[in-house]
Amino acid sequence: MNNENVETDFIENEEQSEYYEHHRLTVDKGQAPLRIDKFLVNRLNQISRNRIQTAADAQCILVNDKPVKSNYKVKPDDIISIILPYPPNEYELVAENIPLSIVYEDEDVLVINKPAGMVVHPAKGNYNGTLVNGLLYHFQQNLSQQETIRPGLVHRIDKDTSGLLVVAKNDYAHTHLAKQFFEKTTERTYIALVWGSFDHSEGTIIGNIGRSLQDRKKMAVFTDGSHGKQAVTHYRVLKSYHYVTLVECKLETGRTHQIRAHFEYIKHPLFNDSKYNGDKIIKGQNLPKFKEFIENCFSVCSRHALHAKSLGFLHPRTKKYLFFDSKLPDDMQFLINKWENYIYK
Repeated sequence: MNNENVETDFIENEEQSEYYEHHRLTVDKGQAPLRIDKFLVNRLNQISRNRIQTAADAQCILVNDKPVKSNYKVKPDDIISIILPYPPNEYELVAENIPLSIVYEDEDVLVINKPAGMVVHPAKGNYNGTLVNGLLYHFQQNLSQQETIRPGLVHRIDKDTSGLLVVAKNDYAHTHLAKQFFEKTTERTYIALVWGSFDHSEGTIIGNIGRSLQDRKKMAVFTDGSHGKQAVTHYRVLKSYHYVTLVECKLETGRTHQIRAHFEYIKHPLFNDSKYNGDKIIKGQNLPKFKEFIENCFSVCSRHALHAKSLGFLHPRTKKYLFFDSKLPDDMQFLINKWENYIYK
């Protein structure tokens, strides 16, 4: 079998561009029995045998839709699927003594409550002061090394989004968690303050999300399916303040900037989201002193009002379901308090 018969997909995760490899192979009819780890090393020469064996241990290698061990011997016409974190290009990482809010820790995983303003990992324009720099200082080599410039990271949220992230402390945990994110079996709930009021207490936003054709720094919604990937966001109204609404969001899919792009598309951009037109007065423009009130709100919460509030997943080793919840950060709570006082007092 030639490499042309290998299908590779790259799956974008929520908020920023996070990728996982998904390779799908069909074994030739003339293939002699061969251990699957050796077979895959020969066919996917960019992936080490150690990574393949780790994937098998985490049940991330499927043959005919069933997980197999690394000593499984391939047979003609077997359909093989493998999911792995995608290793980007390497560059030097520096450990920095950055305080971290650790919600949970064991030998396999960490759950971190990331503050708004912290970039998750080094990238162009942000080479230090990131969550990864802090993880390296506090945990040194006790992190998964599958993503060499993003050790331990399984998923990401935006710099100005606060909330919960799970971090893998070893390759086994990383691979197993990567599979859960790939298969969308994790549970993540976000809280957002958005512009406008809603006619219904809950709803679903459906529309492909892809890079904007007008502004490459933004994502856009393409309802005709001409660009991007399918995206589904479920929301529930928690409280209406007439001019803005507090909503809970659950993601059926995970796309870059999904919540932000979807709510802009339905004319309810996130409050103070400068990239998605939420930093303008959209409702109540003619009210007396309303402009001053909104400017004060913007100063209280000087970023888009979005918090990754809860996170649930199966523990990679014990297989027990873990669920974590977090309170709103001070800036969003102060913002909500201001709206409570403005509307109801």
